Amino acid sequence: MIIKQLSVFLEDKVGRLTKMTKILAEHDINVSAFSIADAADYGIARFIVDKPEAALKVLKDNNFSVNITDVTGVIVPHKPGGLHKVLQILSDNCIAIDYMYAFALENGEASAIIRSKSNDAVIKVLQENKLTLLEANDIYKI
Repeated sequence: MIIKQLSVFLEDKVGRLTKMTKILAEHDINVSAFSIADAADYGIARFIVDKPEAALKVLKDNNFSVNITDVTGVIVPHKPGGLHKVLQILSDNCIAIDYMYAFALENGEASAIIRSKSNDAVIKVLQENKLTLLEANDIYKI
């Protein structure tokens, strides 16, 4: 249920993201999902890849500031109010979200990646409410 996500700190320079993705491509590492947030002088790129440990190593070897973060993935009902349902469950259980991002699955379903200070609590309440969680191996294969 826990998914390993790469968090990469990128200087605000032209070509830095391109270099990072080139390194991943050269090492046959596929990106399944990503999000990029910016700050004043840098950005944080969050990636889910098929080989997180290998990606961590090659990026560190190429002087990128990178770490692995645990996140949770959930299938979001793909209809009006679907996202609200998931967020309401988390709110009702006093679970704060640090950040989240969404992407489509191959079968047309919607999904969201959630980072919280307590991934175990996220998993527990979503399972108790009969929501389907993404398995790490399933998302790594996308």
